[in-house]
Amino acid sequence: MRFPSKEIVERVRRQYPAGTRVELLHMDDVQAPPIGTRGTVEGVDDTASLLVAWDNGSHLNVIYGEDEVCRI
Repeated sequence: MRFPSKEIVERVRRQYPAGTRVELLHMDDVQAPPIGTRGTVEGVDDTASLLVAWDNGSHLNVIYGEDEVCRI
């Protein structure tokens, strides 16, 4: 895995501050919540991945450059 630059991490943190609501569009993981599941961003880690508390109780991260969400 190639890690994003500090600038990208900071941009993602500005775009998705804690409390931002998101909806899952794509996640390539067998344990992924169903597409359309909504959740709340709890933070962004040093790899620019979103730490999300999904409304269905899951806490699977949204991996930068792999998974896709949209703000709601």
